[in-house]
Amino acid sequence: MDLKKVIRSITDWPIKGVIFRDLTTLMKDPEAFKESCDVLYDRYKDQNLDKIVGIDARGFVFGAVLAYKLGIGFVPVRKKGKLPAETIEKSYNLEYGSDTLEIHRDGVGDGERVVIVDDLIATGGTIGATVDLVRELGAEIVECSFIVELPDLKGRERISGCKVFAMMEFEGE
Repeated sequence: MDLKKVIRSITDWPIKGVIFRDLTTLMKDPEAFKESCDVLYDRYKDQNLDKIVGIDARGFVFGAVLAYKLGIGFVPVRKKGKLPAETIEKSYNLEYGSDTLEIHRDGVGDGERVVIVDDLIATGGTIGATVDLVRELGAEIVECSFIVELPDLKGRERISGCKVFAMMEFEGE
């Protein structure tokens, strides 16, 4: 299946000049959703991981399924003020604004092997902040994993030193 064809593109959303790649169309298609989750599982099943770190909100969808299939823990990284226990935080810029992310201080620990999962990498602000949080807690980032990459926005440059996997790219479209 060509998963790229299942993703809806919305022009000028959330602001003029942005083409939003809407993965909800992939998630609601049972065959496409299963295939994308299976690709992630096949990639990481032999990596001896301790945790999956998923980024709010669509990274929760793919990350939680992956953690379940691997039989390991899932750790959410959320927008500021959404986690109930002691957290650390990091502010960042994204292609159409700014925000702050948090992770529980006890979410990951020294030397734990983790994969960070999100649906899409664009400018790299969100993943860059998440990488900083996970590194601050002492975990080893095996890879940052995405369904979609927008390479024209150069998000990979914000997370140098991390391996990156993306199932597909939308270039200049």
